[in-house]
Amino acid sequence: MPRPAYHNLYMPRYAAIDIGSNSLRMEAAEVTSSEPPQILVSERAVTRLGLSVFRTGRISAEAMDTVCGLLTTMAQQYKKLNVVGVRAVATSAVRDASNQKDFLTRASQAIGTSVEIISGQEEARLIHLGVQSRWPHPSQRVLIVDIGGGSAEIILSEKGHVAQAFSKPLGALRLTELFLKADPPREIEIHRLEQYIHERLAAAVTRVGNEKVDRVIATAATASAVVSAVNQIPRAKRDSADRVRASSSQLRKLYEDLCRSSLEQRRKIAGIGPRRAEIIIPGTAVLLSVLQSLNLPSLYYCAAGVRDGIIADLHARGAGRELAQLNRDQREIVEAMSTKYGVSLRHARKVARLTNDLFRGLQPLHNLPAHYGRLLEAAAYLHDVGHYVNDTSHHKHSYYLVLNSDMPGFDAKERELVANLCRYHRKAMPTGDHANLQPLDAETRRVVTMLSPLLRLADNLDRGHGQRVRSIECTLRNGEVILELQSDKDVGLEAWAAERNGEMFRQVYERPLVITKARA
Repeated sequence: MPRPAYHNLYMPRYAAIDIGSNSLRMEAAEVTSSEPPQILVSERAVTRLGLSVFRTGRISAEAMDTVCGLLTTMAQQYKKLNVVGVRAVATSAVRDASNQKDFLTRASQAIGTSVEIISGQEEARLIHLGVQSRWPHPSQRVLIVDIGGGSAEIILSEKGHVAQAFSKPLGALRLTELFLKADPPREIEIHRLEQYIHERLAAAVTRVGNEKVDRVIATAATASAVVSAVNQIPRAKRDSADRVRASSSQLRKLYEDLCRSSLEQRRKIAGIGPRRAEIIIPGTAVLLSVLQSLNLPSLYYCAAGVRDGIIADLHARGAGRELAQLNRDQREIVEAMSTKYGVSLRHARKVARLTNDLFRGLQPLHNLPAHYGRLLEAAAYLHDVGHYVNDTSHHKHSYYLVLNSDMPGFDAKERELVANLCRYHRKAMPTGDHANLQPLDAETRRVVTMLSPLLRLADNLDRGHGQRVRSIECTLRNGEVILELQSDKDVGLEAWAAERNGEMFRQVYERPLVITKARA
């Protein structure tokens, strides 16, 4: 029988920016723990940021203006996607620039978040993470070679972990600027280039040793162009070059042809773009030198890079979860208010943790920005304060108390939304004729409608205040939403109570709801 469609619903979105010496890249992706990331948007622009650095030691004003303008545009794209985590890094050229502080200030202002310079070792780690996330090699010995504009990273991966990593000043743009002046290049220029590459790679080659390498994976645009060229893949279809092979002999022939060709001739070769043709010779020379020095027969291109590693790293660290949770000051305010009105803090904290699980786990269904998770958590702390007034219709009393309380750290609109979530944690569903909803705009009403079922479920999963449910795992199977209760106790009563109060969820989300205890 075919396996049922089954996947985790928690799919946070992250964005990555890689400010390289030759190009600027941005990527945003949706990530799960069990599947490769789904790329939502990917942009690349050739900037030649490193050119002025390699000539004068400084980033030119023109290059800085160009990159910062592009960064602003790229940031606008990923901000529309409700990403929960962003990391922007600068590599070789900015590492070497004497005016790097000025650049970092302007670049950070352009995207609204900090831009950091990373070391060659961190760059290598991120490249490795990116490759493993897109094309896992959990048991093989793999050599990863990334030829950037300013540096080359050589990474030995063993059983999915970095065994050794080297960062060398062998970027395609840097080497072109250093060695190649004539068009086509003169023999003495090629000789000096090859000698320099050989000397710079010698230590890494020795450290990698003669032990068998199961596969060589080359990343970045030089590798894409080389693999596309030897396999006659046009630039318009370069995405199809991913995981395609190029033999050492094919690289040798291509390299010899490139060295004899003028720039105009190189631009006519399939798979090599007009800008890449300007710097393709040194990049190919580095790839060929690695293969020949280690007697390796071929390489495979992989489309992954630093940006994919950033996204994998953000996901592994759980980045962005804090955006959906109360900050310290806000939590102190709601806990103090709960205590003031006689609410069991033990129960309130448990309901809050369970709402965190539900908000995060069901994000692909409600698709609400992360900050609404904070307000749901606040409502989890405050939903029972109305018992202080009267047990009868306590949800309505909770609404009144929250709406009319001083809550530093929450603005008036946020306080009103929290009050309405408390109002609908039991009994009636939100309907347009309810007076408490009239002051709300359409979007806030929608948020109340989407989040109220989650608060109801969380409250009922601790109905006896017994703290029996440790956490909730949200999954989707054959169109059904499955809530798996993580617990080492009997949670039959909690599951029954949540099932009884799950009708609101089914109506709002228009999906069947199944609540079950996870297998031990």
